[in-house]
Amino acid sequence: MDVREQVAQQRVELEAAVAKALEVAGKQADAAEVAINKTTGISVSTRMCDVENVEFNSDGALGITVYRGNRKGSASTSDLSEAAIAQTVAAALDIANYTSEDPFAGPGPKELMARDIPDLDLFHPDEPEPDRAASIAIAAEEAALAYDPRIKQSDGASYDSHYGVRVYGNSHGMLASYASSRHSISCCVIAEGKNGEMERDYSYTTSRIASDLWTPERVGRHAAERTVGRVDAQKLTTREAPVMFAADVATGLFGHLVMGISGANLYRKSSFLVDKLGEQIFPEWLNISERPHILRGMASTPFDSEGLATYDREIIQDGVLQTYLLTSYAARKMNMQPTGHAGGIHNWMVKSTGESFEQMLKKMDRGLLVTELMGQGVNIVTGDYSRGAAGFWVENGQIQFPVSEITIAGNLKDMMQNIVAIGNDTETRSQILTGSMLLDSMKIAGE
Repeated sequence: MDVREQVAQQRVELEAAVAKALEVAGKQADAAEVAINKTTGISVSTRMCDVENVEFNSDGALGITVYRGNRKGSASTSDLSEAAIAQTVAAALDIANYTSEDPFAGPGPKELMARDIPDLDLFHPDEPEPDRAASIAIAAEEAALAYDPRIKQSDGASYDSHYGVRVYGNSHGMLASYASSRHSISCCVIAEGKNGEMERDYSYTTSRIASDLWTPERVGRHAAERTVGRVDAQKLTTREAPVMFAADVATGLFGHLVMGISGANLYRKSSFLVDKLGEQIFPEWLNISERPHILRGMASTPFDSEGLATYDREIIQDGVLQTYLLTSYAARKMNMQPTGHAGGIHNWMVKSTGESFEQMLKKMDRGLLVTELMGQGVNIVTGDYSRGAAGFWVENGQIQFPVSEITIAGNLKDMMQNIVAIGNDTETRSQILTGSMLLDSMKIAGE
């Protein structure tokens, strides 16, 4: 039996277990939700071209949540026998007896449940032999170590290949499942500068389909190129200047937007974007679209973790905030409709202004290109932003030298309003697809 046949059979068995749990819970609880994620795969890591670790995974637990009145109880089991399921439902019911009443608890609205489950082509399993997986990781290390004599050692490489099944059901009659896969190669190396100072950087590739990954040689060379570019970094004096975030760093900036418009932060009044729905928070030209049903998308899903259908929607249109991100609980708290974002966002696409990476540098002319951020200095309540950074100083639109040991600071409200351009060098490895991002000015603290 090949992997696809095994997974098809596994889906049937897992759906039966979820249905059984719902049947048992339905006799004693007012409402119930049951979910299971079953994951199988291999992870191989190497260091200095020797195999360091080989790990096989095959795990998953059935999670059961019951609602009795306004009380909620949850329990889980990895044993899918009828006796174990009945015992787990009983445990969840027992826990519910001791929890506080919460009038906002309960499954999502019945009318918003996913009914037609589209095939998003997310399932492309690859079951490599450990030797082949190791050879892929080693090839990445070899390419990195051969790139430049300043590369002194490897901090490791890995090849990961996993596939799994997600099943969700609730007492509204919702019961659905889908299979997906994810593969990745990563490599991290260390370089030595003129003064003996060591620098580390990495690269990676990820995809639903193993054959769509970058070659291990490309991953290794990219890791080495990034690492060598950091050696002999200089410091900057304190100043204000334009700042450009490389595409893979810019995703994190939009990640702060995700936090700012998430229901849990909004109903607690702990977000800098409270009461900003329908208001302009970005420049008029900036648009962000969510597309949950992109075929083979890294953040594609037919339904969220509450079983709610996912839909195309505009997050930012002409700079205006169009929607919050609400679970059913948060929606009830705020007297609004849930948006299908329990468990996270789904393929955010930030529209580019059309410039290439090089054109973005020319547009900035003189300023800081940020390629790495450090620390957790972001206050979602106030929007205050202060993080350690490293990257390159740019003059006349050309990279001049690497910089490190600096801090960039501002406020997220101002930073969002002061975006000048979004490049077309789109980062595709993230759930947020954006190019590099240019801000007209930030505070840079150095010497």
